[in-house]
Amino acid sequence: MALTVRTDSVLEEALASLSKLEGISRQEIIRRAVLERYERSDHVIRTNDSTQRMVARWGDVLERLGSE
Repeated sequence: MALTVRTDSVLEEALASLSKLEGISRQEIIRRAVLERYERSDHVIRTNDSTQRMVARWGDVLERLGSE
């Protein structure tokens, strides 16, 4: 699958620098960045869901602890 990415001078410089530093292609730099962002967003969703479940279960206890 092909994809065209429009860049500006700042992004071009960053891609060139990272590519040289890490010894991988600019395409691989972009690929890894997108996958990393995707993984982090999934982690945030799971963390938020877990937090909501814990507050639903233990919210009254947390309220009492916080008020003393």
